[in-house]
Amino acid sequence: MQTLCQNSSDHIPRQKKQVQYEKQLQRKKRLRLLQHHPVNDNFLPPAALQPLMQFPKVVELLYWRDVKTSGVVFGAGLSLLLSLTLCSIVSVSSYITLALLSVTICFRIYKGILQAIQKSDEGHPFKLYLNQDVGLSKETVHKYSDCALARFNTTVIELRRLFLVEDLVDSLKFAVLMWILTYVGALFNGLTLLILGLVGMFSFPIIYEKYKVQIDHYVGMANKQVKDIIATVQAKVPGLKRVKAD
Repeated sequence: MQTLCQNSSDHIPRQKKQVQYEKQLQRKKRLRLLQHHPVNDNFLPPAALQPLMQFPKVVELLYWRDVKTSGVVFGAGLSLLLSLTLCSIVSVSSYITLALLSVTICFRIYKGILQAIQKSDEGHPFKLYLNQDVGLSKETVHKYSDCALARFNTTVIELRRLFLVEDLVDSLKFAVLMWILTYVGALFNGLTLLILGLVGMFSFPIIYEKYKVQIDHYVGMANKQVKDIIATVQAKVPGLKRVKAD
């Protein structure tokens, strides 16, 4: 009998270790899939993909690797944006703050009453979170400020190049894009575009993952037609063949 109990007690830790080992394997497999996940460079520019692929957690959210977490983030973001369409940002912020305060205050009072009844000395219920360091380190601030400054300088240089017509074709493309955006702005406001962008961020990656071959085929055809049209226009209109400023 004692031998059986000892064998069963030894078997339980082995089961726990096996479960933890399987979870670690799944985690590593998921990270490898994220790192080597095929992405359509024709649809999204590499400059936009590289910062995204540096954050595996963001990629996991957008590709719905953890359905529960992605659903919570998507639902919370969509609810916030829909709330802003009905109320002002001041009202929405106030309601969210009041809701959070109501939950924390009620929980604090409940734990205090429970400790008084049980005559226990567990301390503050949020002690674990109060002792955590939530401040940003100097290294983190410098890292992201340097990235933001580099992107800002790149944007300013690119805008200067477009507005001062260093390349006539690129400036014309930029003008056509702004002309199209005037129609987009007439149909949608900023919040509507944000809602559509959020829905697209959480829906397109999983759709592309499922129908990659078909999407690549049609995007490639569209890119070829656009390049043919641009080449035809450049050939027929004098002065459009990559005219650069001296």
